Amino acid sequence: MQTILAEKLEKPTPRYTSYPTAPHFHQGIEADQYRNWLQSLPAGSALSLYFHIPFCDRLCWFCGCTTKQTQQYKPIERYLESLYREIATVGALAGHDSTVTALHLGGGSPTMLSPADFATLGKTIREHFNLADDAEISIEMDPNDLDEEKYDAMAAFGVTRASLGVQDFDPKVQQSINRPQTFDQTREVVEAMRKRGVGSVNLDMLYGLPYQTLETIEDTVAKIISLEPDRIALFGYAHVPWIKKHQKMIDEAALPGVAERFKQANHAAELLTANGYHRIGMDHFALQHDKLSRADRNGDLNRNFQGYTTDNADALIGMGASSIGRMPQGYVQNTPSTHDYQRRVDTEGGLATVRGLELSDDDHMRGWLIERLMCDFRFSSAELVERFGQLAVTVIEEAEALANADDNGLFVRSGGTFQITESGRPYVRTIAAEFDRYLQKGTARHSVSV
Repeated sequence: MQTILAEKLEKPTPRYTSYPTAPHFHQGIEADQYRNWLQSLPAGSALSLYFHIPFCDRLCWFCGCTTKQTQQYKPIERYLESLYREIATVGALAGHDSTVTALHLGGGSPTMLSPADFATLGKTIREHFNLADDAEISIEMDPNDLDEEKYDAMAAFGVTRASLGVQDFDPKVQQSINRPQTFDQTREVVEAMRKRGVGSVNLDMLYGLPYQTLETIEDTVAKIISLEPDRIALFGYAHVPWIKKHQKMIDEAALPGVAERFKQANHAAELLTANGYHRIGMDHFALQHDKLSRADRNGDLNRNFQGYTTDNADALIGMGASSIGRMPQGYVQNTPSTHDYQRRVDTEGGLATVRGLELSDDDHMRGWLIERLMCDFRFSSAELVERFGQLAVTVIEEAEALANADDNGLFVRSGGTFQITESGRPYVRTIAAEFDRYLQKGTARHSVSV
């Protein structure tokens, strides 16, 4: 029954790591406006910093990130010069009276940085921003980039959480996505980071990959669990070759259909929960001691461009090519081209903002509602009214109409609470999309929702 429902309800929808989503950003938001937004941050604001390192030494065909392949280190050195300049600019505008509570290095492969450049980047950040003593410092890692000296450099940088992509351990699946990575390599990284005091390890796996089966999923989950990661992210592969041209290298005939994807996701989730992992949102799992589990239990779970998070900073500031920031007034995004990023930062005042979106009151309200559905699978009409006043009446009426029209028991009203039922949780993106005013206006294409 559930697989039939999955095929019936499947439709391309955003992942809702923001609202409005990035395809609706426009070129009317540029560096001068972003500069004003940074300067207007109240003293004492909590900041979350994201740094994008858009380079890999091997391009994985499944990847949806903004990155480029390079076998030379010179382009990275040149890029870092501009990144340091942007850090200095943003720090002068917003850093001195604020406190950084979270810092994330993403990519690409941040672990391509040399030990010396890890040290310089850490020093530069701390020169221009005040890091809280308990700031969470996380990094995305590629096992193929690593050695003992780099492990030591990351420890000296202050990394507290390591995130490592696994995808699938089956050699045929790995070959089909150009991502060779043995179980022994993965275990060595986990052990090396824990040896250096990193308290939280996250492993990512994918379902919906070419040649994946329930058997390869089961084997991969068993191997992941044996490493006892604190968190596990279980993502559905997003096949978007019209956006990411390298995905055309993937054999589409080998991709599982909607029903099979649904079975793979459910099987993996059942195995993880049976082994002590607490299910969080639509695609995360964590052991009971992990901060993400505690946030979920306490109703403090949030969602941003890194996915589910405990991060509740007043502003998320993205630095580096293509990086996105979320300010109280709206979203900003840097130019995706590394060449253009360097030119703008070096010659146009230290910022490279080229697009974004200023939030309306309706955007704030719908963004809050969608985030609560994605995190808690419910929202309170009373809290909606308390936060947004008369404006809330419209979306409450929309929610009532959606609940009344639902013949599948996925979205219901119970008293003053609208809730996605247990059977509706796999379709949370589809349900959240019903409150998205922008979705029908745009021409963006999205990945399947199941």
